[in-house]
Amino acid sequence: MEAPNPFTPSFGRIPAHFAGRGSLLTAMAKALADEGRTSPDLVTMLVGPRGTGKTALLGSIGQEATAHGWIVAQVTANDGMLVDVIERLQEAAADLIDPSTPTRIKSLSIGSNFAVEFDQGTPYAGNWRTQMNRLFAQLEPYGSGILITVDEVQRNCAELETLTQAFQHFLTEGEPAALVMAGLPSEVSAMVSSKIVSFLRRARHRHIGRIGNADVEVALRKTLADEGATINEDAMAAAVAAIDGFPYMLQLVGYWMWEESLASPIALEDAQRGIRLATNELRDGVLAATYRELSNGDLRFLEAMLPDEGPSTLADIAKRMGGAEQLRLEVQEAPHRSWRGRRCGPKPLHR
Repeated sequence: MEAPNPFTPSFGRIPAHFAGRGSLLTAMAKALADEGRTSPDLVTMLVGPRGTGKTALLGSIGQEATAHGWIVAQVTANDGMLVDVIERLQEAAADLIDPSTPTRIKSLSIGSNFAVEFDQGTPYAGNWRTQMNRLFAQLEPYGSGILITVDEVQRNCAELETLTQAFQHFLTEGEPAALVMAGLPSEVSAMVSSKIVSFLRRARHRHIGRIGNADVEVALRKTLADEGATINEDAMAAAVAAIDGFPYMLQLVGYWMWEESLASPIALEDAQRGIRLATNELRDGVLAATYRELSNGDLRFLEAMLPDEGPSTLADIAKRMGGAEQLRLEVQEAPHRSWRGRRCGPKPLHR
């Protein structure tokens, strides 16, 4: 169609309409709007596999916070993250903090005590917590809180440990601070199991997973309607079935249906072509990356699930893997702790 494509399958792009995330976004909006800033949602961990929209949710939460007067830094967990937090906060608060003395990073050291030295005309040295406390003090006259969002959290990240340890002190000291992080289940589980960042066990954990078919359909219709387009019922049914509750697939299918359709309404043939293109892109991108991250134990576990059309029981999986002891060893090998009495079997696309 000639109108701009309203779907956003690019990494981290915020969709026009989130599907099935209304309760989460409403809770976060309420927490950010509360002047008392005591909601447990102000320390939240978004946990989910690739393609479930965690990065987009972080972006949306950041926008909501800005609208409520928070100063926001959105970063990714990696080397240099702490410097990035300081710079992003200074950038976001440029209208509030006196810019007459520019702050430039002079040197930094990474270790058990992360330290940053700033050049502000005269040398100034201070660790990350000191720099954050200075920002809190500068923002206090304006009543502005600080929100930090961290994407792609990972185990054994020294700077992330420094951040979470300092953040616990910010809360104890009554600073107006909020922290929202996102990561894969295996990485989050490994992090919260660490004694160093045990504070994260008390964070509000939001598991980001499959969305219902009804929510998928609503999001598709609303996104199409934004550009004055509609879709035939048989095409919608095919699209919803192909999406199967996967947020990234929703954007992919919507995008390619739009590209393959010459005019509104989108017909079944348009949808089928779009679904094929979306399926290929998903397999070559998200699924291939996920597969490469699986351990040998993960692969053996998944292979034991393949005979089941629907949910698999741990009893059946144990039998196929050679007994309960072997299953125990495989679960022990896995870096995550998501095992329960039943485990949902792979969908046809994932096979």
